Amino acid sequence: MKTIHETPIPVLVGAGQVTQREEDPLKALSPMDLTAAAARKAANDSGAGEKIFPILDSVVQIRSFSDTSWRFRCPFGEYVNPPKSLANRLGAVNAKRLIYPQPGGNTPQWCVNRLFEMISRGEIGAALISGGEALSTQKAAQRAGTQLDWSEDSGGTFEEWGSARQGWSEMEERHRLMSAISAYPMVENAIRGHKGRTIEEHIACMGRLFEGFARVAASNQLADRPAGYSAEEIATVNEKNPFIGFPYTKLMNANVFIDQSAALVLMSTTRAKELGIPKDKWVYLHGCGDANDHWYLSERINYHSSPAMRAVAGVTTKMAGMTMNEIDFFDIYSCFPSAVQIACAEMEIDEEDPRGLTVTGGLPYFGGPGNNYVTHSIAEMMNRVRAKPGTYGLVTANGWYLTKQSAGIYSTAIPEQPFTPVDPVTYQSKIDGNKGPEIVEHAEGKAVIETYTVLHDRKGPSYSILFGRLNDDRRFIANTPPDKDLLQEMESTDFLGRSGHVSTKDGINTFMPN
Repeated sequence: MKTIHETPIPVLVGAGQVTQREEDPLKALSPMDLTAAAARKAANDSGAGEKIFPILDSVVQIRSFSDTSWRFRCPFGEYVNPPKSLANRLGAVNAKRLIYPQPGGNTPQWCVNRLFEMISRGEIGAALISGGEALSTQKAAQRAGTQLDWSEDSGGTFEEWGSARQGWSEMEERHRLMSAISAYPMVENAIRGHKGRTIEEHIACMGRLFEGFARVAASNQLADRPAGYSAEEIATVNEKNPFIGFPYTKLMNANVFIDQSAALVLMSTTRAKELGIPKDKWVYLHGCGDANDHWYLSERINYHSSPAMRAVAGVTTKMAGMTMNEIDFFDIYSCFPSAVQIACAEMEIDEEDPRGLTVTGGLPYFGGPGNNYVTHSIAEMMNRVRAKPGTYGLVTANGWYLTKQSAGIYSTAIPEQPFTPVDPVTYQSKIDGNKGPEIVEHAEGKAVIETYTVLHDRKGPSYSILFGRLNDDRRFIANTPPDKDLLQEMESTDFLGRSGHVSTKDGINTFMPN
């Protein structure tokens, strides 16, 4: 068995972050220029500056939200080859591997894990991970009727890492379950039922949970929402803080309409020495893991747990040779309260842990720049462990709808073993083998609600989505009739376990409660 001194040792050496607050869309940086700015900050952070770019073997550009979701499609053109456009701006002329991964909030951590393996095998020597979003500028330009030109064809081709499979099934799409703002509230109500709370009790608990995140954002100069909201402000429904998808208020949702970018520089210690990068800049990845739960929500065992997160937490801490009690800092992926609650439950971390659950302020308050948030959390974790050498920080990452899970433990301490993560195939098969209930696509008969949500538009409650069980325990997805009184009752009265009748017409299941 090779020792750590006989194999290439991967390290993170640079981190950069940018939050843009320019109100004039014509003066604001484009998404690609914003991303390049973060990459330059990361290079400067290492101490090597622009010397880093010509020695990069690989450039990873995290997929933009405009290339991910129909909700955020950009009307101002597209970058045909995003990693090439980024490399051109930076003078990364020797980067032969240009990578544009498939979407998912897990992607930055997953890419760090993969690139560390490639460095440890000697396949590459140095890489950049970078991403950026300018949805605030995009939205402002659309509202003002301002035309922007964000089109660029830099030529060439790129690699696409990861699965191109979308996060929802055709059956789920027919019932309008095809966005994070509809999926996560379904999970949240199931968590409420599992914990035995009333609607009022649970909304108050979510406010207290996210108050801690808002407090951290208040002291982060890069945070987009630094107001330091109280638990009551987060939980109270009003004109400025309406329900988006019941039971989530606006302040419980990831804040995606922001301009933010972040970048990380990775390389072997040999390259770092050649560039004269000081050792106090080096950050090691001590443990990591990647797994996914059953791909579609309708396939899950239940809606209050994540076997994938439990497996990832186990292999990550085991690889690092430590327990959760020995972690000094956490950044738990926080797109919605349900993601935090399930991660804490699976990792056996108290939701009120005095160490705190975020180093950035989280996606609702720091900002939720699409697939790239975790690049920010890793960058900030690097700052934390560098400031206190020998401490350890855990970052978790989550893609699609609590589907893809990833984690990493970071420290300036030198690992005692070579970087050799467990092959995810060895634990993914166990997750895959634990099946959920049988799904019936066209449901008819007496049934009960398993979990549900009510989606809002600017006028109030708009439509509902639910998962239910027939008398034979088969699961189905359905909508209720779009009756305003019924939708409002579903928010004021607990409909978990409510009995009724489901029928199907033209591929759509409709549940009528008793």
